[in-house]
Amino acid sequence: PHFSRSGTEGIIDRNTSFAFRSIRSGKMQATIASQFAPVAARANATSSRVSQRVPGVCRIRAAAPATRVAAPVAGAPSLAIGSTFAANRALNVAVARQVTLKPQPARGVVRCNAQAAAEGESAPSGIFAKNPALETVMYFALWYFLNVQFNIINKQIYNYFPFPWFVSAIHLAVGLLIMTFFWTTRLVKFEKPDSEFLKAVTLPSFLHAFGHCLTNVSFAAVAVSFTHTIKTLEPVFSAVGSYLVSGTVYAWPVYMALVPIMGGVALASATELSFTWLGFSTAMASNVAFSARAIFSKKLMAKMSPLNLYNFVTIVSLLFCIPFVIAFEGSTLAAGIAKAVELKGQKEFVLALLKVGAFYHLYNQVAYQALGKVEPVTHAVGNVGKRIFVIGFTILAFGNKISTQTAIGSGIAVIGAGLYGWLKAKYAADTKTVKKA
Repeated sequence: PHFSRSGTEGIIDRNTSFAFRSIRSGKMQATIASQFAPVAARANATSSRVSQRVPGVCRIRAAAPATRVAAPVAGAPSLAIGSTFAANRALNVAVARQVTLKPQPARGVVRCNAQAAAEGESAPSGIFAKNPALETVMYFALWYFLNVQFNIINKQIYNYFPFPWFVSAIHLAVGLLIMTFFWTTRLVKFEKPDSEFLKAVTLPSFLHAFGHCLTNVSFAAVAVSFTHTIKTLEPVFSAVGSYLVSGTVYAWPVYMALVPIMGGVALASATELSFTWLGFSTAMASNVAFSARAIFSKKLMAKMSPLNLYNFVTIVSLLFCIPFVIAFEGSTLAAGIAKAVELKGQKEFVLALLKVGAFYHLYNQVAYQALGKVEPVTHAVGNVGKRIFVIGFTILAFGNKISTQTAIGSGIAVIGAGLYGWLKAKYAADTKTVKKA
């Protein structure tokens, strides 16, 4: 803070507490704790410009003499001095005094580097505070990298262990271990949820569990690149969901950009070599679940930070996944695990599950951070950009063959998604919220 005073300019250290009182009749009066009083007295004693230093505490420059009125304050409490003033006997006598400096025509400045103790926190600083867009870009780049790693390891597991419901539960269970580590080491500050939050988080958690399991069923049934091509339709479901939940209506060019996305996916699906209805339908259903999850999670972010929100979503989602595992794979799971251990060895199999679970949790945690910076539909379009990387890297990693028509269709869908994001930003001012009866 910058305060004008008669004949003084000082730098007060963080341990010095002081208070300024109100302005009356156009003259600012300052009530300064007695720790500062003796030093101010020295500055006011001379009319020449001098510099005085008290090591480690303050620097005073006197610009002109000031009228100093020092008087004991009735009932003023005795103050404990915990600074370098404590060594001076004369200064200790002034502990219970307050000094009022009245401004004169020749004015000086008091500059304070310290903040009031009651404020507690310093102003945001650092490169991200100055460039918030850079922070968002970092989240998206890290999100893309972690997702590529997850998809490659995940598909490798399904090639010899086709149990997507069980692997989905493992993803969440490993995430539970990671979040416990973050909380216990205080790398992430734990936020205690109230009963209202726990009720509200149930729906996003179910949607997360359902969408996650269905996506993994699709990964196991068809090529990873084809699953991600189908999932470029997520902005379509997100746009519809935003209207149904919050009444958000975008300009008509924004909706027109959804047409090439849908057309491109249809074209790619028609000649996909790994096409199965199971893989196609589960990928489509996961689009619905994840779009809804993003919308409802966005509303919950007002109550909790993105990291803690995702952590609690993971815990509740794991509880929803366990019944699915028992219902769909319970009878054959033991035999499947035994076969996987026989093929890969117990250590390699367990390490693969831990690695894929870690990559899954971390990429989703970063995705939730990105969601906290943007709107749900923009997040969905960012998801499409991520799929470009995933499709390309998985084709290279697994040597998947795709037809020319599939490649063209995938390209149209991705371009359409990029066009959608650009038009949404361009026509942001035309976005409306329709009140529903």
